[in-house]
Amino acid sequence: MTNATRGRLTATLCRDLAEFTALAAEWDALHRRCPTATPFQSHAWLHSWWLSYGTQGRLRIVLARRGGRLIGAAPLMLAHRPMPLLVPLGGAISDYSDILVDAEDTEGAVTALERGLHRAAAHTVVDLREVRPGASAQLLADAWSGARSSLTDSTCMELPGEPIEVLIGRMSGSRGQRVRAKLRRIDSLGIECREASVHRVPGAIGNLLRLHELQWLGRGVNEEHLRPRFCAHLVRSTRRMVRDGEASVREFVLDGQVVAADLSLRSAQLTGGYLYGVDPGLRKKVDVSSMLMRELAREAGGLERGVLSLLRGSEQYKNNWSPVPVVNRRLLLARSGLAPSLRLREAQILARDRAAEAVKSRFPEARDWRGVLSELPSAGRALIGMR
Repeated sequence: MTNATRGRLTATLCRDLAEFTALAAEWDALHRRCPTATPFQSHAWLHSWWLSYGTQGRLRIVLARRGGRLIGAAPLMLAHRPMPLLVPLGGAISDYSDILVDAEDTEGAVTALERGLHRAAAHTVVDLREVRPGASAQLLADAWSGARSSLTDSTCMELPGEPIEVLIGRMSGSRGQRVRAKLRRIDSLGIECREASVHRVPGAIGNLLRLHELQWLGRGVNEEHLRPRFCAHLVRSTRRMVRDGEASVREFVLDGQVVAADLSLRSAQLTGGYLYGVDPGLRKKVDVSSMLMRELAREAGGLERGVLSLLRGSEQYKNNWSPVPVVNRRLLLARSGLAPSLRLREAQILARDRAAEAVKSRFPEARDWRGVLSELPSAGRALIGMR
């Protein structure tokens, strides 16, 4: 009898923050054993996110065990608008959501999680956003015994996890030559890249967010990035993730001044560039995209992380590197008796997507179409299911 078949399968529901906190070591071990896990499913990220964004009484984490060993976890929370939903922890600031399943007992983990989630979703629709293709959540959806639906979600841009020379080699000859010239220019100026140690994380994150605000000054910054709760979350989560080898905070120094900073997150098969900030004056001297990409590629290639993800969005600086667009999925699950609620949620999402496309067409210069949608009358927002 193998470890994967020894012991009874159980599924429990964690609704208590203290219990979630105490799961750290088990969760981290499971995260390492789950080949599809992204950094956004780490205990450090999700626990910190809950401390900044969670609402007391709404935690709903389904845990699967075999003989006491944690083999699966579905990190969810209860939402009440626009209808009763179970949604992933991590919210809008997380680029991927997923469940965790033990690679040594995948079938058992999925079976137990489906059973536990079926109980937890007795009166709600499960709405799993930003599910990466091939994610473990897709296994859960395939095994789901009730109603289900799959919709498109955000597009992420991905490159091979290779050093910068390999990435340059994927370009046309003339473009590759220009990138090499830009990198030589960076080196000639003497820009130093230094990685923050654990005890320097708070200061480095502070520099990153200060420069991030400066680079977007007058250009429609994401307001969430300026809020204290976001800063607190990044400091808390990143400090743990740097300690555990799951994150890097880099500062770029010129003439004794920090002129740029970036944060990257990583898991077993994926390294992602999460956030950066740059002094606008530096853009007049060097190509910032090349400077940041070289360090991110060095991290991804040196650690054999498989995929270098530029995460959500198709900004031009990303397209310069010829990445592959990868479309996330949005998975809706519900008990058979709640199929009408699932179809209503599906209709809300599709209506909201159509409204978003209409706004983008009418206001092509607007960076934040959600802000435009927020100006709709309350009845209109309710109709398209805006939170």
